[in-house]
Amino acid sequence: MIKVKVFNQTGELVESNQEKIVKTDAEWKAQLTPDQYEIARAKGTERAFCGNLLDNKKRGVYVCVCCGLPLFSSANKFDSGTGWPSFFQPVAAENITEHADTTLGMRRVEILCTRCDCHLGHVFRDGPKPTGLRFCVNSESLEFVEAD
Repeated sequence: MIKVKVFNQTGELVESNQEKIVKTDAEWKAQLTPDQYEIARAKGTERAFCGNLLDNKKRGVYVCVCCGLPLFSSANKFDSGTGWPSFFQPVAAENITEHADTTLGMRRVEILCTRCDCHLGHVFRDGPKPTGLRFCVNSESLEFVEAD
């Protein structure tokens, strides 16, 4: 069991004990588009300035494309100029898992969905106040749920 935060029926973010979601590659491929699978499950990266959520200005929540866990709020999104949707904090720290990433000859911190291990992108320490963080996320790893 893992602890994450989800929205209840009144829109309040509450703690929830849930099972980790584990599926085979075949099950993920059946659920996701080829582009989503390449990014979310094979740890790819979409091209800069091409993601469908980069310029989204609507109010709402960005959820994991694989399992629907709420990850980022539109209130915490900012234009980083990097070409990927960027956020200065997640909706709940519990919903994001960080891992060291030394691929491509770089030292980065990979971010994953805690519930299903969907590859989201990376977090950097060059973001705005109040956190100084920049969660740089692939659009293909997210779905947007507009505020009611």
